[in-house]
Amino acid sequence: MTTSSLPTSPLIAALSAILDPARVLHSPEDLIPYGFDGTAALSSPATCVVFPETTEEVAALVRYASVNRVPIVSRGSGTGLSGGSVPVPGGIVLCLVRMERILELDARNLTLLAEAGAVTLQIAEAADAMGLLYPPDPGSMKISTIGGNVAENSGGLRGLKYGVTRDYVMGLEVVLASGEIVWLGSKCVKDVAGYSMKDVFIGSEGTLGIITKVMLKLVPKPAAKTTMLATYATMAAAADTVSAIIAAKIIPCTLEFLDRVTIRCVEDFAHVGLPLDAEAILLMETDGHPAVVADEAAQMESIARACGATTVVTAANAEEAAKLATARRAAFSALARVSPTTILEDATVPRSELTKMIQCIQEVAARHNLRVGTFGHMGDGNLHPTFLTDERNHDEMERVERAMVEIFDFAVALGGTITGEHGVGLAKKSFLPKAIGNASLGLMKDLKRTLDPHGILNPGKIFD
Repeated sequence: MTTSSLPTSPLIAALSAILDPARVLHSPEDLIPYGFDGTAALSSPATCVVFPETTEEVAALVRYASVNRVPIVSRGSGTGLSGGSVPVPGGIVLCLVRMERILELDARNLTLLAEAGAVTLQIAEAADAMGLLYPPDPGSMKISTIGGNVAENSGGLRGLKYGVTRDYVMGLEVVLASGEIVWLGSKCVKDVAGYSMKDVFIGSEGTLGIITKVMLKLVPKPAAKTTMLATYATMAAAADTVSAIIAAKIIPCTLEFLDRVTIRCVEDFAHVGLPLDAEAILLMETDGHPAVVADEAAQMESIARACGATTVVTAANAEEAAKLATARRAAFSALARVSPTTILEDATVPRSELTKMIQCIQEVAARHNLRVGTFGHMGDGNLHPTFLTDERNHDEMERVERAMVEIFDFAVALGGTITGEHGVGLAKKSFLPKAIGNASLGLMKDLKRTLDPHGILNPGKIFD
């Protein structure tokens, strides 16, 4: 970190009195990586970045910000996809990556306590070493932090069967806008004492408080898993397969799809042997007791073929399963290689409306002369239309904006929502009133004013 040779402003001097000056970043060159997150075309220069190592340091920084009315934006690894951790001019970026310890793994109560900066994969591996499973698996799990996952209520490929981050949070330590430290929740499986305050902060994107510790629920690791990849000549046939599997009362742990554009990009990138003439592929996984897994896998293959799958490949071992899963897990990376700017969007509709939503995305892309690859969690209706564009082309970016408005309007009209796992942040706040209605939006604003009366926590995100 380069901090010498710069004049010390009152803000930097004050922060350096709270933390070791080596953990207060303010050199313009060093600040560059903190001016954006994983969201394309959204950035703002950071004024300074601080790296607390304890909750008490976080609280001291927030107290300073509260007294002096300085905006404060918390962040982890910066993998967010809605602009939620983009800095506010003149404010403090509070980076929690040094608070990275797993503090407790309680096998008797199936819980894990970690600091907010612990990497999601680190948590999953710690659970796995004990024969347990932490199910949420966002695509960024190799680098995303658990605090960020909770703040955004992240999903993942296993969301259909296991749910999202919210379903595994049993307790939170939070620093409020005043600098007060509170603990919310407990290890108890049943706990209905008062309001469920922890749920207020899950998905709040750092606008209501700063999460410093997270207590997570773990589950027993499934004894068996089978992975299959089905290919289709039409997207409608893939969607029909999903509907038929659910109607057969089978809930796979994974039910993911890629469209033709994405298939070609993934094959160019990962070389996993995908059929380039397919219009869609479906990644299907079932896990649990070996006998149940064998039965469900056989049923899913039969359903896929009945719905028009041209091929169904079943992994013979864990190595082959990982190779098949690469087809889905590499989707974003593969698409990001195609154009200078990759805008990964996020819309969710009821599963019954999937075919209509996918057709809408394809029609909108053609009408606006845009290249869009679509993949996502077909099992829970969460689609990721991904625009392959160039933010330097202003005309094309205007067409992208118009296309996104049409896509989100259509999703809402189908009874869907504007985000299933990426959050609102800066990117989607203009769509929020139509998605949830003015009364709900007003209630959110009332809550914000109550918990953050001076508006210092991540101002301008979710709503103005």
